[in-house]
Formats: sequence, C-alpha cells, structure tokens
Amino acid sequence: MAAPISASTLPRPEATTEEPTPRYTSALASLTVLFFMMGFITCLNDILIPYLKAIFSLSYTQANFINLCFFGAYFVMGIPAGKLVKRIGYKGGMLVGFLIAALGAFLFYPAAESRSYGLFLGALFVLATGVVLLQVAGNPYVSILGPARSAPARLTLTQAFNSLGTTVAPLLGTAFILSNLPDLESASAAAIDVRAVQVPYLGIGVVLIVISVLLGLLKLPTITLAQTEHDPNRRAWHYRHLVLGVVGIFAYVGAEVAIGSHIVSYLGHSDIMGLSPKLAGDKVAYYWGGAMVGRFLGAYLLNKFNPGRLLAFNALGAVVLVLLSISTRGEVAMWSLLAVGLMNSIMFATIFTLAVAGLGRHTEEASGLLNVGIVGGAVVPMLFGLVADTSTLRWAFVLPVLCYVYILWYGLRGHRPSQA
Repeated sequence: MAAPISASTLPRPEATTEEPTPRYTSALASLTVLFFMMGFITCLNDILIPYLKAIFSLSYTQANFINLCFFGAYFVMGIPAGKLVKRIGYKGGMLVGFLIAALGAFLFYPAAESRSYGLFLGALFVLATGVVLLQVAGNPYVSILGPARSAPARLTLTQAFNSLGTTVAPLLGTAFILSNLPDLESASAAAIDVRAVQVPYLGIGVVLIVISVLLGLLKLPTITLAQTEHDPNRRAWHYRHLVLGVVGIFAYVGAEVAIGSHIVSYLGHSDIMGLSPKLAGDKVAYYWGGAMVGRFLGAYLLNKFNPGRLLAFNALGAVVLVLLSISTRGEVAMWSLLAVGLMNSIMFATIFTLAVAGLGRHTEEASGLLNVGIVGGAVVPMLFGLVADTSTLRWAFVLPVLCYVYILWYGLRGHRPSQA
C-alpha cells in the first residue's frame, strides 16, 4: 500500500506573522498569474513548431530542436536556478525569471527579421531560462505556503491556472500565427511571412515586464523551512524518492510535450482527420483544456484520495487512451488522444510534492533537480521525431506510452521515501 502524505513528511512553513492564512491566500492568488504565463509561453511552442517547420522546410527531427532548446534550458539552468533562488529568495527568483523571459520574447523580433532558425532557437533558450527560474521559485513556494497535508491539492490548483494559459495559447497562437498557413503540405516557405510571430512575442515581453513590476510591489510571506534530519552532510539527491521523482518529471513532461507538439501534424494526416493547420491548431486547445479541467477537479480529489494512487490511475488512463488513438482512425483517434490532457492534469504537481516530501532545508535544491527533469520535454520529443521520420507518426506515440508506464509505477511504489 502506498504511504499517505502526512503533515510530518512535507516541509513545514514557519509563519512569520500571527495571521498567516490571509497573507497566504493573497500570495497564492498572485501566483496564479505566474503559472498562467508559464503555461501560455510553453504551449505556444505547439503552434511555433508546425509554423517554423513550414517556413524552414524542416523534418520532424529538425523541428523538435525547438523543444530541445526550450526544455534543454531546464537541464542546463535547473541546478544554477535552484542555487540562485536559495540566495535571493523565492520572490527574487520570480522577479529575475520574468525579466529574463521578457528578454527572450523580445529576441524573437530580430530572429524573425533575419529569418534565421538559429536565432529563433537562441531566443527560445533565453525565454526558457526565465521560465526555469519561475518554475524553480514558484513550485516549491506554493508547496510550502500552507498546510503540508494539502500541498498536492494546492499545487494542483495553481497548476490549473497554468493549464488555463496552455488552453488560451493555442487559440491565440492559431489566430495570429497558424492562420498564415492555409496548407502545411503545399505552403511555399518563401511566401510565408515569418514576421507574424513578432507581434505576439513582443506583446508577451511587455506583459512579462508589467507583471514583474507589479510583483515587485507585492509583499509576499517569508518562509523559513524547518530542519528535518540531523545529518549535515546529506544532500537532496541522497533521497531515493526525489531521484525517482526527477525521472518521473522527465517522463511526464516528455510525454506531454511530445503529444502536444505533434497534434497539429497528427490531425492533419488523411487517415486521422485530414484537418488544415488552423482547424487542427484549434483542437490543441482541447488537449490543454482537459488538463485545466482535470487540475481543478484534482485539487478537490487530492484532498480525498491517496495522491500516489490517483497518480497511478491517471497514468493508466493515459496509456489506454494513447493506445486507443494509435490503433484507430477518424474521430475516435482524435478525441482519445486529446483526452490524454485530462489524464496529464494532476501529474506534475503530484510527482513534485511526493518527490519533495520530507526534504525540509533541501527543498530549493530539490526543486532545481526536479526542474532538470523537465529536460524530458527536449529529449522525448527528439526521440519521437526520429521514430516518426524513420517509421510513422503513429509508431512514435509508443514513446509516451512507456513514459506513462513509469509514472504508474512511481505512483504505486517509487514515491515511497526510503528509510534514512
């Protein structure tokens, strides 16, 4: 039986005020904006991939360099970001993250002007570096900002606003970007106006700066983490359930991104739906919208059921849905794949909170390690693209299935803390 999360296994906040609840509520409300923007920025890659694939005549593997640069930033910057947050605090980490992300968004303008795929990839890496800092600071802050027992539900609720961003992004991205591609198969690269991405990303940069200014004016609660073990030489990676949780994050993000990044291409195939880029791009919103609905629902269910078991149930559901999609065609294949978003909903928050359980003063370091695991969003889609190029797009979906099988195991057994 999976060990339930107890108040003693998660890091406890020591309130610095006699009335923490109102301040915590206000802080959590302000953090929903952070999570919304992280989701919005990340999900725009699903629109950017088919667009740049057409502009630069890229193969599936080459197009997935977008995911490699974006999510590769988590591998390169995850641990440094954790150290920076430990030094300047959660709020400082979020402020720096917003500013770096804004710089990356502004770099899309010269990249588009020069029609250089390399510059696009560089801009994405800078943008992602800012998002890494936001993740490293935001996720553990939400996790410890309140009662330990409700940490999975609390992080799932804030992640729901992340999903709101991922739901809105495909709709706006399709309207501003993919609407310029009437037919991905016959579109002439020279005739496509690459500057269509300039206005959306300039707007994102401005919004990020405004948010950073407003966040700087807010007074967020200061959290002091309690000492949870007596060995001063023990480090975060000495905890087995954390290391396995890093692999879980790798598998989850890899599977989610690999699926989301190829929905447009998948639904465009004649044996699936034969949709145009614009119509297929609109359908991507259902995938991320399912994750949003599931996270709002999960915020309630995680207070009622064992988080590990609920995680395993969702992973099993994802396996069944992906296998159903690749073995059928038409609307069944489409809707079963889009429904995987609902199964993805609670995975990140639940894996994260199970992985940091009992880490106390190692929480910031653990957050950095867990964010390194997000590099799965770079590696798995690259492998996905290689399989799609050498075999078929259908066969490539076997990779996400393997990822979900691991998450199922982590929910049932892998998350159990080992005895010190």
